[in-house]
Amino acid sequence: MFASITAPPMNLLGPELVRDLVSLIQQAEADDAVRVLVFKSADPEYFISHVDLTRIKEYRQEAAKLTGEASIALLFRHLSASRLVSIAQIEGRVRAAGSEFVLACDMRFAARESAIFSQIEPAFGQLPGGGAAQYLTRLMGRARALEVMLSAQDYDAKLAERYGWINRALPAATLGDFVGSLAHRIAGFPAAGHIAVKNRVNAIALAPIEDFRRDSDLFAEGVRNPEALSRIQAAMKRGLQTRNGELALAQLLGELANH
Repeated sequence: MFASITAPPMNLLGPELVRDLVSLIQQAEADDAVRVLVFKSADPEYFISHVDLTRIKEYRQEAAKLTGEASIALLFRHLSASRLVSIAQIEGRVRAAGSEFVLACDMRFAARESAIFSQIEPAFGQLPGGGAAQYLTRLMGRARALEVMLSAQDYDAKLAERYGWINRALPAATLGDFVGSLAHRIAGFPAAGHIAVKNRVNAIALAPIEDFRRDSDLFAEGVRNPEALSRIQAAMKRGLQTRNGELALAQLLGELANH
């Protein structure tokens, strides 16, 4: 199954997108014929930019319709633990919760020319709340995970591949064909094998649900902190959550360093 992310103007992860993601996962898990889910974006500049910081309570409530808890961290972990094999085909910017969403997918392939990755939350004094600390530390190791999160810097696809953030960086012209071919090949093998392999790999590499819940709770606490609110408001004035402003978000965040 192929799903295209469309949430104008810049694919913010808000309640509507979370609602649609929950519905898609529920439908796919209920259909035994669906074995592989491929996510791509209809917007070449933004895959998923990050959460809509003005609608945090609303999108968390939508996530609860799948997991029973108001937390996108648990929604993302559900996807990692699902019997479905999930693949992210990434073009454009994927930051913060957008990065955490693709990290929750089983595999990630990105366009060499356009994909950009970042965990921006520490620029506001917060821990990433959707599982980044859990996924990135296991994928990259301690030092690189700390670099990525504490710098809140943009990483291109070539460096993301080198660090282990993604499986491969590929030319945009060949990305879709590669992912489509891989998805169909995997889907042609027995579902029992998918489940057995994912269960064993997850037993080794997927953090316990309690760790995701803790990070989610810390993010919820942090976003209410006066300093975080002040820095978010300052960033909004400079173009945060605007399509043009976020084309160079790393520079914008750097300008907040002395706020």
